[in-house]
Amino acid sequence: MTLTLEGKEIVLAVTGSIAAVETIRLAHALRRRGACVQGVMSAAAAGILHPDALTYATGRETITRCSGLVEHVEWCGEEGRADLLLIAPCTANTLGKISCGIDDTPVTTFATTALGSGIPVILAPAMHGSMYRHPAMSGHITRLGSWGVTVIPARVDEGRAKIAENEVIVLYAERALMGRPLKGKRVLVTSGPCREPVDDVRVLTSRSSGMMGREVALQAFRLGAQVSVVHEGVFPVVENVPVMTAAEMMEAVLALCEDSPPDIYVSAAAISDFAPEQVPGKIPSGKPVDIRLRPLPKVIDEVMKRCNPFTIAFKLGENAASEAEDLLEKGASLVFANQPGMLGATTGKAVIITRTERVEVEGNKEELAGALWREAVRHSALGTYQGTSAR
Repeated sequence: MTLTLEGKEIVLAVTGSIAAVETIRLAHALRRRGACVQGVMSAAAAGILHPDALTYATGRETITRCSGLVEHVEWCGEEGRADLLLIAPCTANTLGKISCGIDDTPVTTFATTALGSGIPVILAPAMHGSMYRHPAMSGHITRLGSWGVTVIPARVDEGRAKIAENEVIVLYAERALMGRPLKGKRVLVTSGPCREPVDDVRVLTSRSSGMMGREVALQAFRLGAQVSVVHEGVFPVVENVPVMTAAEMMEAVLALCEDSPPDIYVSAAAISDFAPEQVPGKIPSGKPVDIRLRPLPKVIDEVMKRCNPFTIAFKLGENAASEAEDLLEKGASLVFANQPGMLGATTGKAVIITRTERVEVEGNKEELAGALWREAVRHSALGTYQGTSAR
């Protein structure tokens, strides 16, 4: 587990939604990423989840009232200890109070103090769907957004606006605390395998799992980017554009480049180099079959030619590092060269190659994605980023 939140102090404030029962797992998830967590609960929350449970999960005494020790100032004042105030779950009542400047619970007192001192504030709403659709609610969310407050979209399901998954909440916390060197940047990622139909039943594909593309996309989100991913799967917190074949990927990528040109293009997908000439119906089994393959155009070449973004290319093969020069000459800004054994694996080694240097990296795929973005930022005008601990 990469300690993306190491050394960060997060105040985890809980309000009176039944989703409060998920707060214990959320506290553990934040701590696993390195954060120190301080719990705060409203009286309504304490009626659903005992404060001792949150104390156990955080390792610190839960704050249930603001005493003469002025805990809200100690944590969220102008020189307070907190790096982030995270209210999860946040009820309709609490969200409306914060928007209107009403301060009558420990949680709203912490929010008032944090907003006044400029500490990042994140709200994770949880309420019935009818409450979420109340006309005032969208106004509250818009107002809070104008103040710099992040309101994580709820999961609308079964008539309820359910609290976001813990993974999503942690990603938003990381985004708030990792410096945002990619803030304002549009990042387009291709990820995973393509599947080329052989007949109406069978497909030709690769061993790619999409894990590397997933970590590259999530790391870009953590660093502040607006991220779109063209692939067959579904990743959290990004725009997912579904495709199956290389032709569909080409079409989707070029459409995105035309509608909203990316600042950065990451070609992490194992895009098909060949497609079979599809046979109608099902090829009969039990006898040899010849399958004719036709070469396919390169998506990365079309992207570099048409919109010329900062391009991060992936090169796979035994001689990937030496062959990276061709991609750099074509216009790629950076090449991630790796071996075929990386496909489907959780860890690996790679060489990150630019026009001026080569950096060898090793680790799990989250660490490799962190190293990739560190080098991308370092070799561009994207900002400052220290990255994660791939070595």
